[in-house]
Order: sequence, then structure tokens, then C-alpha cells
Amino acid sequence: MTGPAPILAEPDPGPATPEAARQASPGLGGGARPGPGGPVPRPPRALRRWRAPLAVLALVLLGGIVIALLTPSRPTTGYLDPGNPGPQGTRALAAILAHRGQPVTRVDSVAAAQDAIRDLGRRSGPGRTPALVITSPYLLSPRQLGELTRLPGDDIVLEPDSATLSTLNREAAGTAAPQVSVAGADAVRPVRPDCTLAAATVAGEVGMGGVLMRVSGTAGALCYRVDGHPTLVRYLAGGRTVTLLGSGVPLTNADLAHHGNAALALNLLSGSRRIVWLVPSPPAVTAAGQKSLLQVIPGPAYLVTLQVFIAAGLAALWRTRRLGPLVAEPLPVVVRASETVEGHGRLYRSRRSRGRAAAVLRDAARLRITARLALPGDTDTDAVSAAVAAHTGREPDAVRAILYGPAPRDDAALVTLGQDIDALEGEVRTQ
Repeated sequence: MTGPAPILAEPDPGPATPEAARQASPGLGGGARPGPGGPVPRPPRALRRWRAPLAVLALVLLGGIVIALLTPSRPTTGYLDPGNPGPQGTRALAAILAHRGQPVTRVDSVAAAQDAIRDLGRRSGPGRTPALVITSPYLLSPRQLGELTRLPGDDIVLEPDSATLSTLNREAAGTAAPQVSVAGADAVRPVRPDCTLAAATVAGEVGMGGVLMRVSGTAGALCYRVDGHPTLVRYLAGGRTVTLLGSGVPLTNADLAHHGNAALALNLLSGSRRIVWLVPSPPAVTAAGQKSLLQVIPGPAYLVTLQVFIAAGLAALWRTRRLGPLVAEPLPVVVRASETVEGHGRLYRSRRSRGRAAAVLRDAARLRITARLALPGDTDTDAVSAAVAAHTGREPDAVRAILYGPAPRDDAALVTLGQDIDALEGEVRTQ
């Protein structure tokens, strides 16, 4: 028998005997017969009750973990962030610049960068427009990047991609600026400047690489060539200087002290008294672009689910009996009365229903005693107690305590009650 134990229905008091008390108590003979390894323990009732909800909760948590593992992570904003003290941040460079009288203003949006440049430009006076450093330009849209390039002041763009370079070329169209495109990528390694740019020649060997660029036209400086392609490009576009740096690794806290990295970074920014450092945040998904869980689930999953439901429905129809009148069928086995009593006793014992077991014993005993003494079935308590006392010679109060007393407090009291009922019935039969 598996699953939770059935709820006890009120058993028929007729076949009950004091033997049920011995089945309801662990100290009596004739109780549950354990196997060679002892009785098989069953989980507590509370655990069986919460088994299904806990299983559903576990499945929900497992599904959430799987979705979290399959969801791609967003690009981190800590890279090249002047507020990040970690290896990938640029707090060390910002601190050195501030010590040299070039404070760095960190912003994380295009609107904030525009406001900072305008505000700092008004306070610094004419001819002292702050420089703008753009990190992670691939997080900006072409419209946002175009707005930034139209601001006054010099620009330093770190690790530009093809879309970024296309936007810069389009904004510089009509000027003497060259056209720059991506020629490839390579690992960061020590590279000599091999150019006439003073900021690079003074710094000397620098760890460069990353984005390799191809330049069509005349540029002011093409430095740090890797496989023949420059990784630092500087040119004039509409009266401002644009510097493209193929890698931001030389500016990070972990690499700033290596080779001439610090010197190159300070020299490239030496012409500006104030610096606005833009660290774009990952683009937020708008409400119109959000997808519900049902939209994310692929179409074949719905087809499989539909097939499973159809198969379950067909199986249910196959296993369902036809509706019709009840048909009497012979019992496959005959259960002995002793086995029924033993089963009841085990159920009472598993539920600790001492009060219920005592009530069954008393009801069955009263039914047999009143039939033996030829008393009507509706005889009241006092009349039954007096008649039994007169027949057996016991005190009426003692008889009442046996047949109508309170529920036993423990298993020992239930055993004693069963023995008292058995002795009382024996006296009624023999007197």
C-alpha cells in the first residue's frame, strides 16, 4: 500500500473486540508484525502533505536557474571606468590626472556628457573646452555618437568598431579628415611607436593591439603599427582633434605602470584642463521591445506540448471505464475478521487515535452486554451501569468508568481499558 494513509472512516462497532486495543498499542502482543529489519518507517504526515507543493517549488527554482544560465550576460560597465578600482578600471589614471590639475568628470549617458561639456566649457572660459573620452562606443547608437562628435572639444575614442568608424567618417565628410575602417584585430603586446607624434615618441614602447585600422587619406599620426596597420590614429576634423586608440588596455589599472602606457595616456590628454569621461551603460530594453515568456518559447515546444496533451487524453479515454449501471462483482478474496481487526488497530496506532479506539471498544462491548442482559438499545447510561453492576456485583461507578469513561491518556491506559472491558464481559457471561 503506497501513498498517504487513508482518512479513517468510522468502523462498524460490531466485530470490534478488546483485541483492537492490543493492535493500537505498541506494547501488546498481536500488534503490527515487523519484518526481519523492523517496521518500515513512514514519513511524517506533514511531510506527505507538503510533498507535492515542495516538488512544484523545486521545479520552478530549477527552471529559474536554467533560464538564468541560458540568458546571456550584459557587457560590464566596469571596464575603463574611472570609478572602478579593479584591474579593468581606470581609477589610477583619473587620480594621476586630478593630481596634475586635470580633473576627470565621469558620466554614463550622452545627455550627461553634453551637459557636462557645456557646463565645464562655460566655467573654463573660451578656448578651454573639455576633452571627451568615449569608452565602449559599441554601446552607443549612430545617432548618439553623431551628437557627441558635434560637440566642441577634442575626442578620444577607445576600441572603435566598424559601426563607430562609419559614423565618424560620415560626420567628418566634407572635411580633410581621412576615412578610417577596421582592418582586423590582434592581441595586445609591446609595440614601438614608429611615428612622429610627440605623445607617442616620448612614451616609447607601449602595450598596444586590439583593433587594427586602415586609413584612406592623410592623417596627422599613424602610430603603433601591428602587421602594418596602425592602432593609434590622430587627425583633425572640423577644427577638433580626434584620436582613435585600438585598445584601452594600456589605460587600465593593471597595465598603466607597464612600459610607457602611463606616459602615452597622460600625453594624449595633456592639452585639456578638464576631461569628461563617458562610460556608456548597456542599452535598456524598451517596453515595446520586451518579450513575454510565451514569446520566448520556440514554436516547436508548443507542438510537442500539444502532442503530449493529446497522448494523455487518449490514454485517459482508453483507461476510463464506460459509464453505466453498477454491476455486482464477487470479491476476489475473503478477508478474515481477525485481519480486519488487526488492520483497524494498525490504523489507529499510526494515527495515535487512542480516543477513537477506546470509543469503538466501548460501543462494541455495550452492544454485546445489553444484548446479553436483554436491555433495550436506547437504555441510558445509569440504567446500563446499574444493571451490569447488579449482575456482576461491581460498583455502578466502576462499571460506568469502564463503559463510559474518558479517553485514555496514553497507550498504557488504552491497554488497561481493553483488559478491563474483557474482564467485565467475562463476568457478564459467567454470572
